[in-house]
Amino acid sequence: MTVMLQTCGLAKTFTLHLRGGLVMPVLSGVDLAVRAGECVVLSGPSGVGKSTLMRSLYGNYKAERGAILVRHREEMIDIARADPRVVLAVRQETLGYVSQFLRVVPRVSALDVVTEVRGDRDAARALLLRLNIPERLHGIPPATFSGGEQQRINLARGFIAGHPILLLDEPTASLDVENRAVVVEMVREAKDRGTAIMVICHDTDVRDAIADRLFPMTPYQDAA
Repeated sequence: MTVMLQTCGLAKTFTLHLRGGLVMPVLSGVDLAVRAGECVVLSGPSGVGKSTLMRSLYGNYKAERGAILVRHREEMIDIARADPRVVLAVRQETLGYVSQFLRVVPRVSALDVVTEVRGDRDAARALLLRLNIPERLHGIPPATFSGGEQQRINLARGFIAGHPILLLDEPTASLDVENRAVVVEMVREAKDRGTAIMVICHDTDVRDAIADRLFPMTPYQDAA
């Protein structure tokens, strides 16, 4: 299978300026690869850097050392060193990210939020209905929705774009059993289409249903 996402010797620290400039290492020497049609779940206790790794892969955190290689337009692009315009193009076309929390412009309807990156409105309506967001809510800004409804809007926005690589940070954390099952089906279907998926998931039932393998992480030294 084609490698779609790869890190080589990835390292990340944070400087705590309120603690006199204390440097706190979080990631050190991370080497991983995710292939087309594969779902890799990051495993390990809270605080080992799973979310830091995910945000580094998306380019929200700047890596101090190492490479983050993304297969974009048939080339492996190191987004740890790429021009910001290239990173934006990678996000637009290749690398999707679904965070735990929905952050959107106020007063924008749920339907417009889902079609913001890519996707037609008919497909967006169908996906929202599949995620049990009733049609009466499609024209309402999701800031007024419950946590579970907002998470489903976030998932719809992430999946509709059809990115070949997808990062999911706790995609079912706020969902009930019925909607967790829907997300499991969506992940499996995306894998069947060849999507490379990396997930943070503390729900063991969901993890076991979607993971092809686990990537174990431990403090300061994160290696498969």
